[in-house]
Amino acid sequence: MASRNAGDDLVSEKGPHVIRFVGAGPGAADLITVRGQRVIETSPVCLYAGSLVPAELLDRCPPGARIVDTANLNLGQILAEMTRAHEQGLDVARLHSGDPSVFSAMAEQMRRLDAAGVPYEVVPGVPAFAAAAASLRRELTVPGVAQTIILTRTSERATPMPPGEDLTTLGRSRATMVLHLAVQRIEPVTAELAGSYGSDCPVAVIAYASRADEVIIRGTLGDISDMVRAAGVKRTAVIIVGRVLTAAQFPDSHLYSVARAR
Repeated sequence: MASRNAGDDLVSEKGPHVIRFVGAGPGAADLITVRGQRVIETSPVCLYAGSLVPAELLDRCPPGARIVDTANLNLGQILAEMTRAHEQGLDVARLHSGDPSVFSAMAEQMRRLDAAGVPYEVVPGVPAFAAAAASLRRELTVPGVAQTIILTRTSERATPMPPGEDLTTLGRSRATMVLHLAVQRIEPVTAELAGSYGSDCPVAVIAYASRADEVIIRGTLGDISDMVRAAGVKRTAVIIVGRVLTAAQFPDSHLYSVARAR
């Protein structure tokens, strides 16, 4: 367990002491929300998700704060840190990468806090897929092409997927698909999706979205695997699949149409 400074002498003056789950954003330190930054700056205890949270954000912790890297802690140890701080009358900033509503393992932490009677709040953050789309300079919902986004992952080395959420089933919609935690399985993923989307369907793999070392690889379901392997991308990446990635001929949105009643 990595920690920095003591921090037990710091007590919050914001009122009821709570755990605040904070979306730290996709990687760039300046993509955290104003609210999230304020929580970090005023919380005497900060738990963060290892290398996925920018080190610059930890510099915003108040002097003497207890800063704990949870990368090598199990769920029980993380909860022990939270409840100890609460018992000491200290607010906690619990930093998760991206937005904590997606693939953050926040739910099981909240369930145990509920059982312990410890109050908590959630501060949303910029999700990785939004940062990836921004880097690609693409809208993921284009009129006449795709109006649905599927956020999913694969079950390799992770919790099994629920029935009906396999890639073949999800791919039948041909909606824009964003896969997290799947780049290490790029070959079987693209092979499975090609049956629904076609091997010529555009794909982009974005590693470390929004960071200085960001890597963008563009291709199709038929050739992206070789390109990813050649680039050496093995983690911290999202895969985006869909015709929206190259769509050029599509109708204008009704939002700004002259035909729309205003």
